[in-house]
Amino acid sequence: MIQSLRFRLAVGALIAIVLALLATGFILSRVFTDYVVQRYRSEMGAVIDQITAEMELREGQLVLARKPADPRFRLPASGRYWQVMPEKGGALRSPSLWDTVLAAQPGEEAHGFARATGPDGSPVLIVERSLVLETGNGARIPFRVLSAFPEAELEAALEDYHSTLRLMLLATAALLMSAAYLQGAIGLRPLTRLRHDVGLVRSGAANLIAEEGPSELKPLIAELNLLLRERQTALERARARASDLAHGLKTPLTVLLQLADGLPPEARNLARQQVELVRQRADRQLQAARLGVERMASTNLSSLCGKLVMVLSPLTRGRNIRFELDIAPGIAIHADAADLAECLGNLLDNAARWTRTEITISARPLAGERIQITLSDDGPGIAPEDRERLLRRGESGEGEAPDAAGSGLGLSISRDIVEAYGGTLSLFTAKSGGLEVRLDLPGAPAG
Repeated sequence: MIQSLRFRLAVGALIAIVLALLATGFILSRVFTDYVVQRYRSEMGAVIDQITAEMELREGQLVLARKPADPRFRLPASGRYWQVMPEKGGALRSPSLWDTVLAAQPGEEAHGFARATGPDGSPVLIVERSLVLETGNGARIPFRVLSAFPEAELEAALEDYHSTLRLMLLATAALLMSAAYLQGAIGLRPLTRLRHDVGLVRSGAANLIAEEGPSELKPLIAELNLLLRERQTALERARARASDLAHGLKTPLTVLLQLADGLPPEARNLARQQVELVRQRADRQLQAARLGVERMASTNLSSLCGKLVMVLSPLTRGRNIRFELDIAPGIAIHADAADLAECLGNLLDNAARWTRTEITISARPLAGERIQITLSDDGPGIAPEDRERLLRRGESGEGEAPDAAGSGLGLSISRDIVEAYGGTLSLFTAKSGGLEVRLDLPGAPAG
């Protein structure tokens, strides 16, 4: 099904224009054809009237006292012919017929005229009239008068007109289609402006959509603004609940840590570990509740990654780990800076624990205003069969690495953040043999 409104309007206009021009062409063709046929019929009728007026009876024979003055009747095969057919006696013919006798062909007609064969062998169209000549002594002498002209002459006149008509209709169609396209472009411009305004709201540059434009769009804009206000209210309530939960957990966890100090060393360490695990998971749930609160914001990726590398560099300097950044300054992500920092920070921290010499961070635009972020290291990597397991909460890798201990939440937290912003996180094997993490996130204009 066609989704483009502009294309639907164009197709509708095209169909309407074609139907209108076809109907107009048909009507104009019929009107002109009838007009031309009537002109020829009138001309031939006038010839018959002139001949009839000059008919006389001499010595019992019909004669033409004076022939029509048109010189075409005197030239053989000139294109104008007349013929008188008495009931008795020979036919009277115009010299243009030469020795041809016009005889209508049964069942042969064109444009309401009878058809016959002319002196040059081409078809001619005939107008025929049956008349009676009354003499002074009361006698009635019937006869028929025919006048004819070439069929090709009528067809040529109609074809000339139809050629001009076709050109005129094509030019009219082009003009109307241009007007329809212009009308569609102007009519849909408010929707383009509305899309731009929604983009401003989504990027955080505006809180509401400007209530301007045609009256047909104002109810839609009002409903969108109402939805945005309701969303803002819901987000503020979510912030408040998250803050209340954070404060509500801090005191019990602090008390538990103090009580743990009175336990034996082995039990104390276990208690502290469990309290810390509860704290981490509570922080994760609070983070999940906050995710998307600032989703309309955009974050410059190059600047953020630079700050993260500055934080991690002192921690990895003793192991001579290098950070390589390949990110264009103009690349930005539709995500809150804090959320994106936590996501990338977890991934970089994981890479820093396992890499041997180098960590690479790159980004490139994809189709559909998407951005692909790639983080790779030259560590031992992760086997394909273990990748999905390590993306689940609480799972951690095995093996020896500097500071390899972890809660198993880093990858799962990063994936949750990415998915909250409509993205994906996938694990691959890097060219160096280590782990490569690819993030697909929505892009935004650089702020």
